[in-house]
Amino acid sequence: MGDDVKRMKIAINGGIGFGAKLNSKQLLTISKYMNEEDELELTTFQQLYIEIPEDKKDEIMEEFKSVGLACYPVGNFVKSLRTCNFCKGEEEEGMPVAKEINRRIAGKAVPFTLKVAYTGCPIGCGEPMLSDIGIMKMRDHYNLYVGGKAKGKDAEVGSLLMEHLTPEELYDTVEKIIAVYSQTGKKRETFYKFLKRIGRDKLIG
Repeated sequence: MGDDVKRMKIAINGGIGFGAKLNSKQLLTISKYMNEEDELELTTFQQLYIEIPEDKKDEIMEEFKSVGLACYPVGNFVKSLRTCNFCKGEEEEGMPVAKEINRRIAGKAVPFTLKVAYTGCPIGCGEPMLSDIGIMKMRDHYNLYVGGKAKGKDAEVGSLLMEHLTPEELYDTVEKIIAVYSQTGKKRETFYKFLKRIGRDKLIG
């Protein structure tokens, strides 16, 4: 790829599954679009940032998807769902819910990068308590947390907003929260600051 080719950055990962993994076919496909000196950036959102030729964006993304890679925009969007490693067994049933949440929210435009995390049990390996929006599976229902902040001297654990939600209630509530933030948040206002400004009650009406 020549230096005169206009390039754009996209985010990719292996989708929602049992751990953040990539297989050899996916790695080989990614490497096709990298020069020897190029680097992949691994983010805290369980994503890889890669630069691709802008004029071939659609065909490259289709190729990525054909080997099971998920593609997302980079910038002020809802990031793909950060998950735990999904211990197999009784927690396996939480997988469809995680996939559906990701399908509904990942890539939506917001005032500032928004991190949503999901964990299949109270151990919390997906770090929902340190994310803007956190979801914790509790047996057959779900607890929803908001306002976590992982970095800075004012780091804070998220607080419980709603509990004992069914999957449908969870989908609706998370989408509503993101819609409120998208519509009323100030430009480049983090969700943490947005929540402090408007208060928890206005998130869900």
